[in-house]
Amino acid sequence: MRIGKREVDAAGPGRHYDEALAGFGLYVGTSGAKSYFFEYRPGRGRGVAKRRMTIGKHGVLTPEQARKEAVRLAGIVAGGADPLAERQRPGETVAELLDAWLQEVEAVRKAKTVADYRWLVDRHVKPALGRKLVSAVDRAAVARLHHGLRERPYLGNYVLRCLGAFFGWCEKRGYLPAGSNPARHVQKYRERPRERFLSQRELARLGRALRAAERSGINPYAVAAIRLLVLTGARLNEVLTLRWQDVDLAAGCARLADSKTGAKSLRLPAPARALLASLPRVEGNAFVVVGDPGRHLTTIAKSWRRIRKAALLPDLRLHDLRHSFASIAVAGGASLPVIGGLLGHSQPQTTARYAHLSADPLQQAAEAVGRVVEAAWSGSGKGGEVVDLPAGGRKR
Repeated sequence: MRIGKREVDAAGPGRHYDEALAGFGLYVGTSGAKSYFFEYRPGRGRGVAKRRMTIGKHGVLTPEQARKEAVRLAGIVAGGADPLAERQRPGETVAELLDAWLQEVEAVRKAKTVADYRWLVDRHVKPALGRKLVSAVDRAAVARLHHGLRERPYLGNYVLRCLGAFFGWCEKRGYLPAGSNPARHVQKYRERPRERFLSQRELARLGRALRAAERSGINPYAVAAIRLLVLTGARLNEVLTLRWQDVDLAAGCARLADSKTGAKSLRLPAPARALLASLPRVEGNAFVVVGDPGRHLTTIAKSWRRIRKAALLPDLRLHDLRHSFASIAVAGGASLPVIGGLLGHSQPQTTARYAHLSADPLQQAAEAVGRVVEAAWSGSGKGGEVVDLPAGGRKR
């Protein structure tokens, strides 16, 4: 089709190319937003990677204005230049494009993910790459940033995933040629699962520390939050943002409209129900874990540091309470699918990390055989007459 006003108005989601001007096109997003783009190959030959650059949004530009710009860009390409590489308008530095990317991420990702990304960007990415033009960032620059975090492999890999998503967005928006993501193929650090489970003795120490915290004046809602983490296996944010309207004590559950993996039902065992029934409700505050007027607690880090120190558990993280909940469930005979349901896992492989805690059926069978044999050898088992054999091994 030849892109004109009528064609633009009628166009559905996807990319639509103009039949009269090679490389000129219209992109329609699933939201209905429309923008014009231009595709080209810098240099000569079909072996050169194709590039795509955004011309502008429909509404800001008419189809004919966008076409004129595409004709101008085609002339630059015909002259042997690369318009995308040469374009250095404001908004093409890494720092400026990161801000634009985060605005879009904010609309589609959860607040916790956006907050993590912003922290990574401000603390690590902008200081290292912020002033560079996005087209000037190569794999070596990304690898240097990643290598600088080698002492903190989990953080280094998270930064790498963040950059991969950002540069992928740059490709889609035409700031980078397709397939040129500089974060791709940078080797991630090997991560060891950070699993910490409370033993029965440690669980008892934690219980004593929680009781002492209640007597010593530590925020009772922070203490209640920690108890709920142990008793339900919930994520910290799920407990902190829990509303009374979501709690159904009669049914023994809390129905969360949103969580990391979407809507979920949080099971409340008897101790959790008793805790919630005894917890004071504050008029005008819809939250279970009360913070500032009308709001929930946003952190319990300070209270947790005091409690775990008193429990002699200096290395215990709040998230380890979730792991401990799962380990207790496994010890009680719960299957992995059941544990996945309790924890709200959306993928079976996430729950599979607890497989090694469950009893091995082969080992159980071997132990059963061993008990029978041991009983027979010890003379406690039931059986027929035992015939003594002579030294030669033959019955006489």
